[in-house]
Amino acid sequence: MRRYSNSEPGPAAQGPRNDWQTIRSLLPYLTTYKWRVAFALTCLIGAKVANLGVPIVMKRIVDGLASVQHLTALGRAHDAPGIVLIGGIGLLVIAYAGVRLSTSLFTELRELLFAKVTESAVRQLALKVFRHLHSLSLRFHLERQTGGMSRDIERGTRGIQQLVSYSLYSILPTLVEVGLVLTFFVTKYEAYYAIVTFIALCTYIAFTVKVTEWRTHYRRTMNELDSKANSRAIDSLLNYETVKYFGNEEWETRRYDENLQRYRAAAIKSQRSLSMLNFGQQTIIGTGLVFILWRATQGVMAGRLTLGDLVLINTFMLQLYIPLNFLGVVYRELKQALTDMDRMFTLLGAGREVPDAPNAQPLLVKGGEVRFENVSFSYEAARQILHGVDFTIAAGTTTAVVGHSGSGKSTLGRLLFRFYDLDRAMGGRIVIDGQDIRDVTQDSLRASIGIVPQDTVLFNDSIYYNIAYGRPSASREEVMAAARAAHIHDFIESLPAGYDTTVGERGLKLSGGEKQRVAIARTLLKNPPILIFDEATSALDSKSERAIQRELDSIARERTTLIIAHRLSTVVHAQQIIVMDHGRVVERGTHAELLRAGGLFAQMWALQQQRTVEPVVEQDDAAKV
Repeated sequence: MRRYSNSEPGPAAQGPRNDWQTIRSLLPYLTTYKWRVAFALTCLIGAKVANLGVPIVMKRIVDGLASVQHLTALGRAHDAPGIVLIGGIGLLVIAYAGVRLSTSLFTELRELLFAKVTESAVRQLALKVFRHLHSLSLRFHLERQTGGMSRDIERGTRGIQQLVSYSLYSILPTLVEVGLVLTFFVTKYEAYYAIVTFIALCTYIAFTVKVTEWRTHYRRTMNELDSKANSRAIDSLLNYETVKYFGNEEWETRRYDENLQRYRAAAIKSQRSLSMLNFGQQTIIGTGLVFILWRATQGVMAGRLTLGDLVLINTFMLQLYIPLNFLGVVYRELKQALTDMDRMFTLLGAGREVPDAPNAQPLLVKGGEVRFENVSFSYEAARQILHGVDFTIAAGTTTAVVGHSGSGKSTLGRLLFRFYDLDRAMGGRIVIDGQDIRDVTQDSLRASIGIVPQDTVLFNDSIYYNIAYGRPSASREEVMAAARAAHIHDFIESLPAGYDTTVGERGLKLSGGEKQRVAIARTLLKNPPILIFDEATSALDSKSERAIQRELDSIARERTTLIIAHRLSTVVHAQQIIVMDHGRVVERGTHAELLRAGGLFAQMWALQQQRTVEPVVEQDDAAKV
């Protein structure tokens, strides 16, 4: 049996990755549209250059109006022709509107261009994770809770949108604007403004990063508790009938509330740390503004600066600090997005326990002979399930495997489907027409095998969809023919919605027998050369069982069939019956041969025959009374 290794982690082996690993994992999906990204970045720079022109034009408007006001106060307004002043200021007002409009235009173009990049990355990643989860082994899914994985994928895809949105629309534009403003301060005014602004920015960013890093573990805890609470809720709702059977509604509510209380405690701690972060950020911003505006005010009073310069410097600082104040929120959301994406990429990085071999070829089914050669297997090292199982199912024949519960019967079907792989070091193998199933592709293997499982689970969709799932390309006539063969067509037609009837979550709107007949129809539609019936008629009444059993017998005559059965009356026709006990083959032969041998099979047969008679005797005795 294949084990997890350090290079191929199991479902819980991977820990959180660092942020740069997560970002590097995302970059290939964003660079698919390189020219679109480049154009969007050009629009980003254009928007910030236009935004830089807004306070510059406003400074000229203020200085122009100040000049007019000064001349008017001196009674010398005639020294500057009114038409010139009014015309010049009017042009500046138009220019002001123009640069603001340009800022908006470039911003919207950037978002429009990058929308396709973001949504395509989300689609590709979500699809890749979904496909990867389906490629993982049965063991992985048995050890994970589906509700928790669903939330991880949901938060991860949302995290991609947030990461791209915040980085491209908030962080990068702010950094570009900071660079432009600092350059303008140094070239147009004195270095003091640039130095104070730079120190304030560095202090702000360092404080935000340090405190946010400290707060991150609260977010991780909240995510884990949220996933756990959601998993418990989904698990409880999926098992609605079981909860009702045992009257455990309050018990389930208390279990759910335990998680909600722990989530509440973590959320409160997170909010406290957030308040501390916000107050510290405002203190840093306020201190920087005091130093800069005081210096600018002194410049105006000394005549080195105009009122327009004061307005320009103040506007620049507001343009910087308003988004910078939001940058704190953005960074926190960015860390949250990275944390959420980390869980999704961890799922994507989970190793495949049952991979296809590098040179795997499609399975070529000729006659369909299946051989189990010295097969030993264990789900866990401490508990071996199969011990040297060895038998052959000749092409076109039926072999039944019987035995007490826990003897390893169903494990044979799982191994044949390659839900688990045999350990090559142990020497055993499963062969179909001379081909080791570990050397062929899983898709071709599973396409060649059909199964009617004991526990039939249906999709929450229509009956037609569930039957057609055996071969989605089948025509409606073929689907209905499969339903007739499974003796369920008349029942479906009697329903108000017919084949469009929704079966409910896991098919709970149908009875056990109806679900099993849908499963039989689905397998018949698939029409594979190899069949597995795992207690295929266990949920049917005696009349339906006999009818369907005859149909299954007819189908099995043309195919290689493995029947896993507990009810021995369903396998009397098999050309070979394998009797298993504690993972070992203890008897084999036909029904008649095994009865004559007087071994375990004969004992089981006698016991089951006795059980079928006893209820009738009890009923007769009750009637006499």
